[in-house]
Amino acid sequence: MDETLGTALRRWRDRLSPVDVGRPARPGRRAAGLRREELAELAGLSVDYVVRLEQGRATSPSAQVVESLARALQLQPAERDYAYRLAGLLPPQEGTISTHVPAGVQRMLARLGEFPVGVFSADWTLLSWTPGWAVLLGDPGARPPAERNLARAVFATGPSGLAAWPVLQEGDALRPALVADLRTALVTYPRDRRLTGLIEELRSTSAEFTRLWDKGAVGRHVSSRKTIVHPQVGEVTCDCDVLTVPGCDIRLVVYTVAAGSADAEKLEFLRVTNGVHTAGPTPPTPNHPSTP
Repeated sequence: MDETLGTALRRWRDRLSPVDVGRPARPGRRAAGLRREELAELAGLSVDYVVRLEQGRATSPSAQVVESLARALQLQPAERDYAYRLAGLLPPQEGTISTHVPAGVQRMLARLGEFPVGVFSADWTLLSWTPGWAVLLGDPGARPPAERNLARAVFATGPSGLAAWPVLQEGDALRPALVADLRTALVTYPRDRRLTGLIEELRSTSAEFTRLWDKGAVGRHVSSRKTIVHPQVGEVTCDCDVLTVPGCDIRLVVYTVAAGSADAEKLEFLRVTNGVHTAGPTPPTPNHPSTP
């Protein structure tokens, strides 16, 4: 008997340990894997819709729904493509930007929940973030998905970008670095419509982006030093480093402070007062309604 998407989802959900997604391992837990409610929260879907998918009553999920489920279930690339085919969809094609966060990266983030870490795709769209990121920079979940692109935010609002409060940066390197990084991405992913659409949009709405783009710079946005003007603790100065995951072009943006510094004390205060200790990564809200 051929497998359905619903049976595959149940199988993948049953094999995933709650600890892998940052959930505490409570004694007496009956479910060996994730509960439907937990999967729904991680994928940004309603519990009812997950139930209907598993029962085969919802048969035409969108590509965004399948991608969100694949990320929440920490599927390997081949399994993700299999999920697309079970849903009657074509898997993401070569030459397009991947939004799939590898399982190993997700497990790492689940154990680094207290540290400010954001996960970006090659076009600088924020895919996921840790609770520590939300505490330091503001919760990105309050923004519509279309507004979670760093380049779009920076050229619309300035250096603060996706942060909910002011961010000061040494020098003026962020904008040129983002433009150069997007140019490099365009060479790598020339068929990605979202990327080409983003570049066309920024060229039509931002004279500064157009000026920098026409200069023809190529490169990567790698690291910088930033000061976050936080409403609770005032200025927090951090090193901001960008790490690229080989094989998928996913970027991890990590904020760190020197141990024992005044900035470290402020960051620890924010963690404690906001209840951030060992929580897992915050699931992204997918760019689709939670029900069909």
